[in-house]
Amino acid sequence: MPTNEFPALLIIDMVKDNFDPKKNLTITPLAQKTIDPINRTIRTFREKSWPIIFSTDAFHKEDFIFKGKMKPHSLAETEGAKVIDELDKKETDPWLPKPRFSAFFNTGLERHLKKHGVTLCVVAGIATHFCVLTTAMDALCHNFKTVILEDCTAAPSEVLHRQVLDTYRKNPLYPLFRILSSLEFLTSI
Repeated sequence: MPTNEFPALLIIDMVKDNFDPKKNLTITPLAQKTIDPINRTIRTFREKSWPIIFSTDAFHKEDFIFKGKMKPHSLAETEGAKVIDELDKKETDPWLPKPRFSAFFNTGLERHLKKHGVTLCVVAGIATHFCVLTTAMDALCHNFKTVILEDCTAAPSEVLHRQVLDTYRKNPLYPLFRILSSLEFLTSI
């Protein structure tokens, strides 16, 4: 990573509703595998005093997005919309509830990142093909270099996860947009 880069770690939708064993979601066992690499990445970001930001779904039962097949989940101000306890989230870490898929949508994230001099968004969390990807794309649209950490993200199937990441692994925006493992990213900084 060039020395003039200042990264922020964006952790997306690691909420209790997505990890509730009673819900029997296909993404849950795959998402559980991301917890250790995310916490390892958090430790490095804390050591370097780089920003760590949690952004989670905060929907409302009447939201437009629930007029299709998606069922209400991660409802604002419910226990299910809170960050899972297994992650090393500190009280001082910004937590930006989001009303839609991207962490940039009506959350003030762009302003927060620019205020702190961030030039690189490092995206982790779930789901690879939805909220992680829309956050990464919006980061690019707001002129931030972007990395998706492949071992810190998950989709409902390993095949879908791989397909999405492989689609963007070689893209015309390289090196502005990269897919890296957390180890590759952490050894490059």
